[in-house]
Amino acid sequence: MSLLTRLNEDMKQAMRSKDKESLQVIRMLKAAVQNEQINTGQELSEDDELTVLSREMKQRRESLMEFEKADRTDLADKVKKEIVIVEKYMPAQLSEDEIRGIVSDAIAKTGATSPKEFGKVMGAVMPKVKGKADGNQVNAIVKELLQ
Repeated sequence: MSLLTRLNEDMKQAMRSKDKESLQVIRMLKAAVQNEQINTGQELSEDDELTVLSREMKQRRESLMEFEKADRTDLADKVKKEIVIVEKYMPAQLSEDEIRGIVSDAIAKTGATSPKEFGKVMGAVMPKVKGKADGNQVNAIVKELLQ
């Protein structure tokens, strides 16, 4: 089942159960997917859908950090709930150990030996963990292992 079909089904369910928070987030996700389809002019592949979901998740995580910095617990709580809803549509997240394994393999394959080759390693890692790991976490692990 495509992401758009799943979002439509979940949107109907949220309407039936009068779950306004879920409905709002699902509508935002659906709009983001549809906008991407319009921009590309074609049906989205699973990879494209994952890119849209990852972008939405990243926006919410960044908002959460900003709200927590500003001591806006009311807005932070709202964003936390949105993140939980968006996570339902994301693939299972990789553990730190799994990410370390992927990064170690990438370092071995690229022959990277110093922090100067950070970009080369990230370029090899990111396609493998796309949507399955937070980019900031991957970034930190790559830096740590290249030290």
